[in-house]
Amino acid sequence: MAITATTLLSGCAKSHLNYPEAPQDGTVDTYFDLTVDDRYRPLENDTAAATTAWVEAENKVTRSYLDAIPFRDRIASRLTELNDYVKRGLPGRMSDGKYYFYENDGLKNQSVLYRSSTPEGADREEFLDPNTLSEDGTVALTGVSQSKDGKYTAYTISRSGSDWTEIYLMDTASKKLLPDHIEWAKFTGASWDAGSEGFYYSAYPRPEAGKEYSNANENHLVMYHKVGTPQSEDKVVFSDPANPLHFHTAALTESRPELFVSISGQGVGNALKIKRGNEWITMSPDQDYTVAPIDVIGDKIYLYTSYGAPKNRLMVADINNPSRENWKELVAEGDGVLTDAAFSGDRLFLTWEKDAAEHITIHNMNGEKISELKLPGYGTTGLSVDRKHPEDVFYSFTSFNSPSAIYSYDPATGESSLMYESEVKDINFDDFVTEQVFYPSADGTKIPMFLTYRKGLKRDGSNPVYLYGYGGFNVSLTPGFSPNRMFMLENGVIYAQANLRGGSEYGEEWHQAGTKMNKLNVFNDFIAAAEYLIKKGWTNPDLLTIEGGSNGGLLVGATVNMRPDLFKVAFPRVGVMDMMRYHLFTIGWNWAPDYGTSADSPEMAAYLHGYSPLHNIRNDGTPYPAIMVTTADHDDRVVPAHSFKYAAALQAADTGDAPKLIRIDSKAGHGAGKPVSKVIDEYADIYSFMFHNLGIEPKQ
Repeated sequence: MAITATTLLSGCAKSHLNYPEAPQDGTVDTYFDLTVDDRYRPLENDTAAATTAWVEAENKVTRSYLDAIPFRDRIASRLTELNDYVKRGLPGRMSDGKYYFYENDGLKNQSVLYRSSTPEGADREEFLDPNTLSEDGTVALTGVSQSKDGKYTAYTISRSGSDWTEIYLMDTASKKLLPDHIEWAKFTGASWDAGSEGFYYSAYPRPEAGKEYSNANENHLVMYHKVGTPQSEDKVVFSDPANPLHFHTAALTESRPELFVSISGQGVGNALKIKRGNEWITMSPDQDYTVAPIDVIGDKIYLYTSYGAPKNRLMVADINNPSRENWKELVAEGDGVLTDAAFSGDRLFLTWEKDAAEHITIHNMNGEKISELKLPGYGTTGLSVDRKHPEDVFYSFTSFNSPSAIYSYDPATGESSLMYESEVKDINFDDFVTEQVFYPSADGTKIPMFLTYRKGLKRDGSNPVYLYGYGGFNVSLTPGFSPNRMFMLENGVIYAQANLRGGSEYGEEWHQAGTKMNKLNVFNDFIAAAEYLIKKGWTNPDLLTIEGGSNGGLLVGATVNMRPDLFKVAFPRVGVMDMMRYHLFTIGWNWAPDYGTSADSPEMAAYLHGYSPLHNIRNDGTPYPAIMVTTADHDDRVVPAHSFKYAAALQAADTGDAPKLIRIDSKAGHGAGKPVSKVIDEYADIYSFMFHNLGIEPKQ
């Protein structure tokens, strides 16, 4: 059987989309006194034959639709051209004294790691090419760390976009792969001990076969691996069986042997313990605040924390008496949000965010400000410094209409020099401009938003707009470059990026204003952004597209249900769409501090049900925008069942004639580490779907 929808395709005659019938079993759940229909429960079993057949049928419908768009191949060709430029990462000196940096010469699926005796890379050699680890580029290199003596290099990989991590070991000098191999690690790197004999990492017990990408992850362990031994001999260093829903992350500093363990997962911050000898000492006892050790110098532990400072500050603890009540302030909370701190010799480099753009200040060891790096404008920075080598100060800068540039900074003169600047073919960045506006949300709160567009554009309501948002988990959206986005800009689309509540743009208070029973603030902020763009003459509802991923997919799904009249096209990508059951899969329980759960209370269950995208799709003929849901088979962050159930319910509902498709990628995950070829292919589909349903044929 199939569900038939008559769809009016822009610029085409009427055609029929035959959506496949989704497997269902009539499940009904009860949450306190609330009854909830969950008829598409069988789609949660992603390995079942019925689900596999449904996925195959859905992808066939979606591919037939997208491949019939006449300019789809032209878009893919232009995106390929836009991505074909050299991209270089910041250099950093490692324990062997060499400088390491990533570079992609254009269209390689994964960036290659190089090493050199100079930061400029004049005599560089290829150190590790992840493109050789798989034929299709779906193995991503996710991290590299060296033993303190530089003899060994550990590197972490992810396969097909999964959060599961594997660790391999190399001889640094010869680049020879050693037998050591770690599996079922997650959310971890390799933290080397002071003697360079082994490293600490975090892992879960081996998951049940067939449920590796869906079952809840519990009992995160800190393990120790000694070089040259099998994983079966690794020792548990830290565990907490009484709290199976905690993350445990190990860290050491360069100068001291003490081991730090951060404990998170059930709060907005993290607890922190330090091991001295055989004793674990609690530095910060709860997960109410963020706390992270920056370095240990002598007997002083330098800490970055939100304790007593919603916008964060720097503190100092005595390693002999490190509990929280004894910390002393070094750099006070400022007007902007402190987001990072690092030592370079006897100087502190602090990164701040103000109105969603980043700035870097330089301080002495007493915390007093000395100077500030001069940046070109609204943008996002990266910083590479080394306490042992104060001459090595490198930073990057990128913005919406400026690809990443790398600078070196001379501490003696305070001057910066351009080391490397990306060159994108056939784009004149002077043709585009970014401005920041502030608009009122439903409760009057002023929300910042960046608008990037071609110069000379007229505000006559006739411009297509691509509105993007996230609004959650203390994540800030700062300006950054995307070659794929340039395709929209050169075709007259305005890119709008709204800095919604729930993020970290103004610190913890801004974050809390978009969590739990304040979550509707986030959706209202996004709706207000659309209304502002229409009211001010930037666009109109027939030209407005919205997009968001993960928590942003929830945002798109919820706002479409609330105000389907505002939008023409919508992309809920890898979204959290079932708010009643999200906490039951992989690490979904970790999101409870932001969302609350349906098991918390009758009030929380009713609140979640009131906006859950899956459960609030209208079925009364109200026209919805054209929607293309995206997910992937190896997404073990937000399991594809969310998108599966939402798409099935959407296709079965009476929401008008616009297409309701789902694009299910294979050998891909939540997004990190996705090969360049897959990224180009996905955006070719997204932009084709958008322009087609806006009734616009791109010129470029």
